[in-house]
Amino acid sequence: MPGLRFEWDEQKNVRQEGNMRKHYDFSKASPNPYARRLKQQVTIRLDRDTVAYFRALAHESGVPYQTLINLYLRDCAASRKKLALTWRSDARRGVA
Repeated sequence: MPGLRFEWDEQKNVRQEGNMRKHYDFSKASPNPYARRLKQQVTIRLDRDTVAYFRALAHESGVPYQTLINLYLRDCAASRKKLALTWRSDARRGVA
């Protein structure tokens, strides 16, 4: 049923079935003190192709592309995935 919601009845201390109010007063609300601890804002430079891939995936899935990137990186971190990179020290210095 559209518009049908459950609300908390303070006097009876139970949930009541009812419609949502049109307006709510958040003037006395305070911000979540733990919100900043959940995420850290960073600046990262990504290849255009990488961003395009995640944007296309976001369009298909309906999930924001930055969230998809975070989920992918979180999965890599959780599984301790590591890249197999080998650097030749001479090549980095321009020595053949």
